[in-house]
Amino acid sequence: MAKAKQANELRLVRVFEAPVRTVWEAWNDLEQVAQWWGPRGFTLTHHSKDLRAGGHWSYTMHGPDGVDWPNKTLYLEVEPLKRLVYDHGGSDDRPPLFRVTALFRELPGDRTELDMTMAFASAQVAAETKVFIKKAGGDSTWDRLAEHLGERKGKDPFIINRSFTAPIATVYALWTDPKHLVRWLAPTGSSMTYIRADIREGGTSFYSMTDANGVTLWGRAHYLKMEPQNRLVYTQQFVDANENISRHPFAPTWPETMITEVRFTEEGPDETRVTVTWEVYAEANADERAMFHNAKAGMTQGWGGSFDKLDAVIAEGV
Repeated sequence: MAKAKQANELRLVRVFEAPVRTVWEAWNDLEQVAQWWGPRGFTLTHHSKDLRAGGHWSYTMHGPDGVDWPNKTLYLEVEPLKRLVYDHGGSDDRPPLFRVTALFRELPGDRTELDMTMAFASAQVAAETKVFIKKAGGDSTWDRLAEHLGERKGKDPFIINRSFTAPIATVYALWTDPKHLVRWLAPTGSSMTYIRADIREGGTSFYSMTDANGVTLWGRAHYLKMEPQNRLVYTQQFVDANENISRHPFAPTWPETMITEVRFTEEGPDETRVTVTWEVYAEANADERAMFHNAKAGMTQGWGGSFDKLDAVIAEGV
């Protein structure tokens, strides 16, 4: 069992839909690591790696803004398929920023739990880093890992996580009560109106979203699964004002039907993590699938803006 988090630590727990060996290899096979390591939009150049206690991994991360970030990871403990302890964020001319303990645990159903603790010099540095990670989109690293594991199974999911400071019952209600959804779900700068809200398993909702330029789009959601405080699954389609199937006017090759899965995980009495998995549903041609794949950076920005609004709704009180 993992020890309790200390004031100078940040802890992240994620569950991946792959066996431990597959997740471990995705972490430590250089060809795979290059596909997902770093926040969304970053790329990586590998220099050298010696995966053993006392060894190091040297690499450079390239930001989407053109800034390079040299890194040298120093391995302190390596227990294959189970545990890594390493100092992270340093380079030849600067000391490490924090120490990472990463635990890998096999779960039923060929799943893996990653329990990762980052230990800093002080509680203040930990708090400052938490703000920086959120601003820089650092947690999207683990979303990218989940997507990479999905791609290796022949899928192409978009995955995004966010933790909210509210009990799980509250967060679930904010996702399923239309009077709350209209306050935060629409993209930043847009407003949302329900024409019909039938949010129940088997139900279908019809809504519109209007952006700052007055452009209105209509959508329909059909709810396939609703497991209170655990999971939502629904399909989404663009439709016209008469609820006929339509396409996005600025993205005509966007897939006709998407499927969304939302999972709710209790991280503490007043902390809930939401995991959104978005995939193409049913038939789609190569152009539509490419459109979806290439739009993941924009999806991150769109969902991130909605999540910021949800944070604000929670802060205002539900």
